[in-house]
Amino acid sequence: MEDTRLRVRSLVAALILLALTSLGARAQETAGGFLSELHEFRVSNYMALDAYYRFSGNGDTDTLNEIVIGINAANDAMNTIIKSTTGVLSTEQIEGLNQEFDQFKALMRSNINDVRKTGYPDLRLVSDMANQALAMNNMATDLYQAAQESAQTETNPRVEAARSAAVKMAQMMAKYSVRTNSSVSQTFQGSSTEKPLDEQAREFDQLLATVMHGDSGSDLKKTMSDISSKWEFIRGSYINYNEKNVGFVIDRYSKGILKGLATTITLLQGNA
Repeated sequence: MEDTRLRVRSLVAALILLALTSLGARAQETAGGFLSELHEFRVSNYMALDAYYRFSGNGDTDTLNEIVIGINAANDAMNTIIKSTTGVLSTEQIEGLNQEFDQFKALMRSNINDVRKTGYPDLRLVSDMANQALAMNNMATDLYQAAQESAQTETNPRVEAARSAAVKMAQMMAKYSVRTNSSVSQTFQGSSTEKPLDEQAREFDQLLATVMHGDSGSDLKKTMSDISSKWEFIRGSYINYNEKNVGFVIDRYSKGILKGLATTITLLQGNA
């Protein structure tokens, strides 16, 4: 009888431990998903801004569609963040970010309408949008860091470096785009407080080095090698950004790097 009671107690204790472990795992997965949405939000907004600068110069429908895709992706991420029940961030923090995003979307609509109606941008409104984009994404980055601390989850340093590198690349793309766009480059150079492109490029160097440092399987090695090759090809254009370069080539390779970083994040998370 005593043996039976001991076995029952052991079984109950094991089940309780399993339940607690399962709950902890689910909480960590949910927190990880929350961080992923904040990451997507930051990248997508910069991609929309990059597309706008190109649209302001060419008025192309395909480029306009890129803006829509970027805004929709950021909107989807924002909606997921708002609906989250993880408690990782407070309601006030999330609502503050959403309000900043609403302002950015309103400025984007106004700037698109200006180009469609007159054929050229209103530089004051474009400047307002650029500054709003930087302020909004700085807030999103601060909330991302706060969420990491609040969630108390162990994050892979290489994943975090890859996410930071992706945000940095998208930000560089937008700034490079405005500098090479003939309709605005003479009088407008992007956000008034943003770091110069060469400084951002060197920060990207450091982030990429962190991503590449560590054990890697064959798929990950191949992906990172492709990222490295593409970066070496366009790095000089970002460092020496005042020189004349072929804008569409920089754009294509930069997008390839972003795609490679997304794959790298997935592979690193799969190996965790």
